[in-house]
Amino acid sequence: MSSTDFSSLGLTPALLENLKSLKYSTMTPIQAQALPIILANQDLIAQAKTGSGKTAAFALGLLNKLDVKRFRVQTLVLCPTRELADQVAGEIRRLARSIHNIKVLTLCGGMPFGPQVGSLEHGAHIIVGTPGRIEEHVRKGNLKLHQVSTLVLDEADRMLDMGFKDALDIIIGETPENRQTLLFSATYPNQIQAIAERYLTNPATAKVTDAHTQNSIEQQLYKVAGEHSRVDVIRLILHAQAPSSCLIFCNTKRETQEVADQLSAHGFKALALHGDLEQKQRDQTLVCFSNSSATVLVATDVAARGLDIDSLDLVINYQIARELEVHTHRVGRTGRAGAKGMAASLYNEREEYKLGLLETYLGYQLPKSELPPKSVLRQPPTKPPMVTLQISGGKKQKLRPGDIVGGLTGEGGIPGGQIGKIQVGDQWAYVAVTREYAKAAITKLSQGKLKGRSFKVRRLS
Repeated sequence: MSSTDFSSLGLTPALLENLKSLKYSTMTPIQAQALPIILANQDLIAQAKTGSGKTAAFALGLLNKLDVKRFRVQTLVLCPTRELADQVAGEIRRLARSIHNIKVLTLCGGMPFGPQVGSLEHGAHIIVGTPGRIEEHVRKGNLKLHQVSTLVLDEADRMLDMGFKDALDIIIGETPENRQTLLFSATYPNQIQAIAERYLTNPATAKVTDAHTQNSIEQQLYKVAGEHSRVDVIRLILHAQAPSSCLIFCNTKRETQEVADQLSAHGFKALALHGDLEQKQRDQTLVCFSNSSATVLVATDVAARGLDIDSLDLVINYQIARELEVHTHRVGRTGRAGAKGMAASLYNEREEYKLGLLETYLGYQLPKSELPPKSVLRQPPTKPPMVTLQISGGKKQKLRPGDIVGGLTGEGGIPGGQIGKIQVGDQWAYVAVTREYAKAAITKLSQGKLKGRSFKVRRLS
């Protein structure tokens, strides 16, 4: 039996059986390092990037020791963003499929407060949420944490970047001192060391460095003359590469919005993702990008945490990242699961010193590239293959993905192969359809009925 097999860990039979059904057999490097520590009930500092399997590492640990018969909050998982919290809660539920009567509750900002109070009154075993909303429920007495045995701080570096330190102090102050604390972080700034010393007891460490080689990800450098020319350079790259999906990282929220607006003005389907957006805008932005209805997403590092995009053709760094470790995290968004990826970084003369530090950190020089010829700008920007339709009904109206497929493909409808991702929320649903069938799909859904009811349908701009 290999030491990287899940069966070597002594997990409960129910968890092992479910892992087998999910085709999980071999542990990722961070799982192999972290899980024995977690299962031994030790505190842990783990450094690993998104996509490394860290969620399954702490999820299996907390599920293995959960006592379902004790209907109390036994585990609290804190995440910086609602998107990451939803992703984490979904993975915990998937890994817990074989455990009957387990209750996982998500508590995040940007969602109605009242229904969350009602859910808390019914109780839960595991709470996953954002620090701001969790702190509010704790302060108002809705959430009691005195029986928490496992506390997980996921993406702790970003929670500190987002100013959640005071909220973390309040929340963690309500948990028992003899709890197990697991801290996961993609980077390890001094702030993390300070928070680890404050909240963890004799922690073990697990670290998976993932310096990307030029074999898996082709990295290129492009020198720009001045700040105003960065968007022009990005346009040249986008025209020359014609990616079906591109993620552009900016260091500030203002730049993020400005770059997205300028690219949109030049005909690209570009969307911005940053902390100043309302939750509804964030949700719709993520839906459109993940289902191939937008080609370009311009984001800050914080906002991009929790993005669950399977394949990404190109990553562009609008500037060199402020922290060297963040560069690796950004670039690692492309070239996943054995696929080839591309990453382009823009820099000017003032950033050459920072570039030298980055290359020393990476251990190799990044190739400098000539800009594509301006003639590429004569071609129209690549249009995304899909269009997103919003339906004014969701789970509360008993809508399921199958109902939407049936409504689209029924008599006189569109071919099933022209339908993409479907996401159903409480009061809404989104469906992606190919661009050429968008009008026909809107007509079919608007004039027809789903579950015997008529719903409004509109195309997301």
